Amino acid sequence: MKIRTFQFAVATGKLIMSLPPGRVNNVYLNQLAKSSSSVGANYRAARRGKSDADFLNKLKIAEEEADECIYFLELISEFNPEFKEHISFLIKEGAEILKIIVASITTTRQKIALKKDTNAEMGNNN
Repeated sequence: MKIRTFQFAVATGKLIMSLPPGRVNNVYLNQLAKSSSSVGANYRAARRGKSDADFLNKLKIAEEEADECIYFLELISEFNPEFKEHISFLIKEGAEILKIIVASITTTRQKIALKKDTNAEMGNNN
């Protein structure tokens, strides 16, 4: 995932550099550049999380950023129909990354809940 999110940000950056400047494109592309790089940055930060809760919180930020990428890619696609095919590939990749992040969030939540249940059964309130 570390490599995949990096490659997603690079591919998105290359798309951004290839699109024509304009009022709408500039605004959307700036947002896309920030969110696409933030997915990988927050995923990497999550991997260095100090606890399960810290890991979960950082993954949730990566989830939001991945979803934001998809949104801005969809908008950019509407305003740049000649790039639709290339953008649809990035939308698909963003959606797959998002699914993986959501699955990790679900697994982590289950792990946290299991630890709480185990601690409760053992009479440990920590």
